[in-house]
Amino acid sequence: MAPKDAAVAATDRWTDPDGFRAPAGLVHAWLRGTNQTLCGVPLSKARLHRFPHVQWVDARPATGRDADEVREVCRRCAAGMGEKRDSRPWTRTNPRP
Repeated sequence: MAPKDAAVAATDRWTDPDGFRAPAGLVHAWLRGTNQTLCGVPLSKARLHRFPHVQWVDARPATGRDADEVREVCRRCAAGMGEKRDSRPWTRTNPRP
């Protein structure tokens, strides 16, 4: 079962004009109280910034309000949070005859 209340850890951060600290770069799902992301990346060794005030759903570039500077979402963390496999469009580039 996927966790419901995950925060965000990211490779970079930025501050909006209102002074709100938000994630940027590659974002991972992070469960508070642990020292690793949902996909197993250690926060301290990977030098990820923690954002306990930003929910995982708010860091999604398609729907999130805090995703202005997010460039990439960890696919393993997204799968761990319950994202469906079919949500990413897939096409065959070289079909067999």
